[in-house]
Amino acid sequence: MAGRKRPGSGDETITATRALDPEDSAPAAGPAVSTSGKPAGKSTGKSTGAAVPRAAGRAAGAPRPAGASPAPSGSGADTAGTVLAFPEPPARRRRRIAWITVGSALLATALFFVLLYFSPMLALKTVEVEGTSLLPRAQAEAALEPLKGQTLPTISDADVEDLLKDRPEIEKVEVAAQPPSTLVVKVTERIPVAVLQEGGGHVLIDEEGRRLAAAPDRAAVPLPLIAGGGEAVNAKVFPSITAVLAALPPEVLARLENASAQTVDSVELKLNSGQTVFWGSADANEAKARVLEALLKMEPSDPPVQVYDVSTPERPVTR
Repeated sequence: MAGRKRPGSGDETITATRALDPEDSAPAAGPAVSTSGKPAGKSTGKSTGAAVPRAAGRAAGAPRPAGASPAPSGSGADTAGTVLAFPEPPARRRRRIAWITVGSALLATALFFVLLYFSPMLALKTVEVEGTSLLPRAQAEAALEPLKGQTLPTISDADVEDLLKDRPEIEKVEVAAQPPSTLVVKVTERIPVAVLQEGGGHVLIDEEGRRLAAAPDRAAVPLPLIAGGGEAVNAKVFPSITAVLAALPPEVLARLENASAQTVDSVELKLNSGQTVFWGSADANEAKARVLEALLKMEPSDPPVQVYDVSTPERPVTR
């Protein structure tokens, strides 16, 4: 409150006014009151005091009292929720670009191989069979005919083996695709070790007694003969005979006429020269084969050797 004395009056009158805030636009609620209890407005003199806004009394540029809140902007807009966007760090940006690039490349590669996997451009048209001697190549290629039309990536070794499983000549196969339309099948055949006389003909058999192929011309097959047919194959001594034959080098095997055994410990070989080889049991076959090969390379003796006994390879005997 501010007060001023009014001159020219008998009574000392004090006019009181209320300082207004800058935002107050309404007039004072009531008239000024003198100390005598009378309304100041009824005084004969005019009031020399004027209501002065509080803000007007503050000098321009004067500092705001401590604790006072700043005045709102003239537009009244609320800026409390404004978020400033900072630029992405270069390292993070490079990592993000690298991951996107790698992911895109992997996706493109996967799509390429999926399309290639089923592409008709890779459909099988030609089958080439290699490594056959017992099995006619034409028969093997005919057995693989159902594979034609399939795409090369979808053909596995198991598919080829399944189509050739009924061929006893084949031990294993290896499959290689040659794009765009060729399949190469490399065959490993079982090794025949003897000729089995069966009925009126001859068949080639392997170490296990498996019948591999027919031998129409016995004289053209440089393998020993096993007489007895199916009975010989089923005999107890048959595995011993075939184990001995499988251990012989090709040069010695080609000189054999036949092989026989009365017991598992009495395997005998007959050479096409008429000489006999007493082998004994099917033990130490590799050592016995080396000794026999060395004996056969010796110069002919006089009288000629009739029997080579290699049953004890450390002490071979000739007579």
